[in-house]
Amino acid sequence: MSGRRTKEGAVFDTTAIRESILALDDYVANRTALLLVDPYNDFLSDGGKLWPSVRPVAEQVDLLPHLCAIVEAARRTGVVVFYVPHRRWREGNYDGWRHPGPWQILTDRGSFFADGMWGGDWHPDLAPQPSDVMIKQHWGQNGFANTDLDFQLKQRGIEKIILVGLVANTCIESTARFGAELGYHVTLVRDATAAFSPEAMHAAHEINAPTFAHAVLTTEGVIAALEAN
Repeated sequence: MSGRRTKEGAVFDTTAIRESILALDDYVANRTALLLVDPYNDFLSDGGKLWPSVRPVAEQVDLLPHLCAIVEAARRTGVVVFYVPHRRWREGNYDGWRHPGPWQILTDRGSFFADGMWGGDWHPDLAPQPSDVMIKQHWGQNGFANTDLDFQLKQRGIEKIILVGLVANTCIESTARFGAELGYHVTLVRDATAAFSPEAMHAAHEINAPTFAHAVLTTEGVIAALEAN
């Protein structure tokens, strides 16, 4: 718990107070979008190639139930869900590249999110619906880079983006940072994402997020904010 001690010795939970205030922010449905990043079987399902690495943190924060709850709340309240997928693996994706990044090399070697394979399909509880928007696949970690995400958001008059999915300190953080640079109001959700270690989660939400995010909420706080509008 993050707190502040008064002269009388009582400790206030400043994190909870801050989140309750931020949850009152104006998340109007036609100005708000939920960005669902990489909800692949390889990340979220038993048997997924990356599930063993993400599982300890994912289970600690109840990731899948929270993702399902926040996606359902977005659709129910009229907030458009944008799928922001990492590029599915295909043989030869990076042939001829001079500078593939470390994660791209790892993805290529592990054939993560393989196109046409079970691991590269959506988790069955998070399958896209007709009202959702499918963004072009990103090559690296930034969902805006070399995709139509910014264009699709602007065409719908979106001003506020809420990011959930995988992974907290890579694709979520990179996309959120760039979104802030583009002028969007950015909300992160601390229990609707996961990472490969508790240390990475801590860095993403407690060290890095305060430098660019406008709000860091819980799933409960986000749903309350959506329902308040």
